[in-house]
Amino acid sequence: MHEFLEEVNANNIGKVLKDVFISKYTTYKVGGLVRAIIIPKNIDKLVILCKLIKKYNIKYKVLGNGSNLLFSDKTYEGVLIKLDEFNKIEISGTKIICGAGASLMKVARESIKKSLAGLEFATGIPGTIGGAVYMNAGAYKSDMGYVTRSVKVLTDDLRIITLTNEEMDFHYRSSFLQTHKDYICLEATLKLEKGDRAALEEVVKDRRNRRLKTQPLNYPSAGSVFRNPPDNLPAGKLIEDLGLKGVTKGGAEVSNIHANFIINKNEASAKDIHDLIIFIHDAVLEHYKIDLKVEQEFVNWE
Repeated sequence: MHEFLEEVNANNIGKVLKDVFISKYTTYKVGGLVRAIIIPKNIDKLVILCKLIKKYNIKYKVLGNGSNLLFSDKTYEGVLIKLDEFNKIEISGTKIICGAGASLMKVARESIKKSLAGLEFATGIPGTIGGAVYMNAGAYKSDMGYVTRSVKVLTDDLRIITLTNEEMDFHYRSSFLQTHKDYICLEATLKLEKGDRAALEEVVKDRRNRRLKTQPLNYPSAGSVFRNPPDNLPAGKLIEDLGLKGVTKGGAEVSNIHANFIINKNEASAKDIHDLIIFIHDAVLEHYKIDLKVEQEFVNWE
């Protein structure tokens, strides 16, 4: 790792943060030490970084806003790549070209300022464009698959290619990138529709008010823990009907406001949250014979 980081510095890749706790970079506010977080300046520097990662066989992961990840409490013996500098937002007519590191919420807000409809669902999702494309983030019966026309990626053999909407294979909370984890999203081109700014802002205001009443926004969480199963059965209702609201493991708790949220209520460890997720999953499976799928990605648990 030492020689690798020396070469990273020698190549002026970008900002390097050594031995930091991932809890500072995830919305759950949990997780262990990470050997390094690297923020490359641009695509050329990212390519050099990837070559060095291959050369030294370094474990790595691309990190957005950490809003859908559960890192373990163990040390992550590798590097995390943050694309914070890939944050451009260019709006031309009904088309938006946005970098992978751009805030999804900011892109949504900027689109509404331009009277563009289609991203209202995203104004409450605290992720990056890259993370949103990867997860096919969505809400209110819409998702990124409806508005993404193409995605520029860096492939596993370090080619830069553009994937069409069809090639991205968007489905409910899934995309092509989830089955090609060595591909890195660089930017996305979105296509929206002309709308009425006042009407769009009213929709956003109404949904924000509903979130404040129905989601535990005053505690660290990662949003919905489980995907809704088929047949429009809300995972939250299944969990609530089992009487699991308020159940705790250590400092983690099933929210009393929304049963599909786990909150870090009292300095929870990653293990507390992980154990609570497994407990809920197994309870639903035993009672309903429904195998709930976890929305969050478990990292460094092996």
